[in-house]
Amino acid sequence: MLLLMLVSLYTSRVILKALGVEDFGIYNVVGGVVTLLGFLNGSLSGATSRFITFELGCGTVESLRKVFRCAVSIHYLLALFILIVAETVGLWFVLEKMVIPAERMTAALWVYQCSIITVLVFIISAPYNALIVAHERMGAFAYISIFEVVAKLLVVLLLTWVNSFDRLILYAVLLVVVQLFIRFIYTFYCSRHFPETSARFLWNRDLSRRMFAYTAWTLNGNLAIAGYTQGLNILLNMFFGPSVNAARGIAVQVQTAVNQFFSSFLTAVRPQIIKSYAQNDLAYMHTLVLHSSRFSFYLMLLVSMPILINTEYILSFWLGQVPAHSVAFTRLMLLVCMNYSLSYPTIMAIHATGDIKKFQIVEGSLLLTVVPIAYVLLKFFAISSEMVFVVYLIIETFVQFVRVWIVYPRIRLSRKLYFTEVLWPIFRLVLVLLATGYGIMFYRVDSFSSLVVSVCLCLLSSVVAIGLVGLRKNERAFILSKLKTSRVSSKKP
Repeated sequence: MLLLMLVSLYTSRVILKALGVEDFGIYNVVGGVVTLLGFLNGSLSGATSRFITFELGCGTVESLRKVFRCAVSIHYLLALFILIVAETVGLWFVLEKMVIPAERMTAALWVYQCSIITVLVFIISAPYNALIVAHERMGAFAYISIFEVVAKLLVVLLLTWVNSFDRLILYAVLLVVVQLFIRFIYTFYCSRHFPETSARFLWNRDLSRRMFAYTAWTLNGNLAIAGYTQGLNILLNMFFGPSVNAARGIAVQVQTAVNQFFSSFLTAVRPQIIKSYAQNDLAYMHTLVLHSSRFSFYLMLLVSMPILINTEYILSFWLGQVPAHSVAFTRLMLLVCMNYSLSYPTIMAIHATGDIKKFQIVEGSLLLTVVPIAYVLLKFFAISSEMVFVVYLIIETFVQFVRVWIVYPRIRLSRKLYFTEVLWPIFRLVLVLLATGYGIMFYRVDSFSSLVVSVCLCLLSSVVAIGLVGLRKNERAFILSKLKTSRVSSKKP
């Protein structure tokens, strides 16, 4: 995870320098239009992952093969639908509504077409990814992810050596090549290791109906996700232009890199939550939901605190040329990310039950308000671009309490435990770290050596505070025993 974060951040520095602020912003916003169109894939992928994992927990190889083949067939049909919409409505939006300099429109269209191919590859690959997660083969994800990040780094380095081609077009095309190769690796791995892997077309009426019903209720939530990510990106383009999209792109790069730390942890937890529910082991499920909520927040805090305190110097050292608004955007996105780390275990729990109708209607409807509220404030009150992310943060925080209110009774878990087992330890920890962070901010960072000292102080204070305030006595004892065991093992010849 550390390797992936460092390589991703370095890649962002090189690509910003190679493309320039304007082209970097164009790539982010034009590619985002296709991602917005692909929100259907998020819903269907969630359904596929849930059905495969549930079947693996209580079904047979033959029933699992049937689920997988049906999922593959549905994903191919979805890919065809997305292609049609992207080449009609999406293309019209890029040509008529996006703020793109006329001399860069050809390059933007190349980016758009390449982004369409990339999204189609993601859609077709989703059942294979779900199969790997369901079998909990996290090592495969680690190796493939490292290969993907290194391949993208090589693409970016290649751009710095090329002057005879349009760099934005070349970047988009080479990323498509990388994604196609990654798609082949996932397919090959699943075919070699999982007997239920089969790409043959299957249309099972009953199973397809259940998967589509599940998908239909997740559409609202995934449309909201697309709205408050790519929708806000498009709003920023409409009101402020590509340069602000570049600043937002930098913030998202930092957010994505930091997310690696808690998303990998939660990817490992997801199949355990679903399988424990399928086996009616609710006590274990409750433990997973509560502990993963707290520990994922701790992971986010460990990585985010040094960046929040030293954002300005880190961005300057990392990028050299820092787009305007990048510092504020990065800090706000990290706060959003810390909040979202609390929500994911709760979302996984309700998806394990399959009873998601009420949850998706309420959660999705509330999150969908982010875009219209931001639009009204931008249009009639001329708020700053930073306030768009403040609106996003406020609504996301409110929605988390709504999630707990709906989900916990459904899985027979007391809401009170969320406040006593999750929020109260986090609240005490944050109070301690606020005082610590305020003191560290007085340490002036004006060189790389002083940055290293500041980061070490942040990490040390975070680890000590988490150990003394964030963990219970039995959790501290468990961690210390593991450290002693690993130390003894390392000394053995």
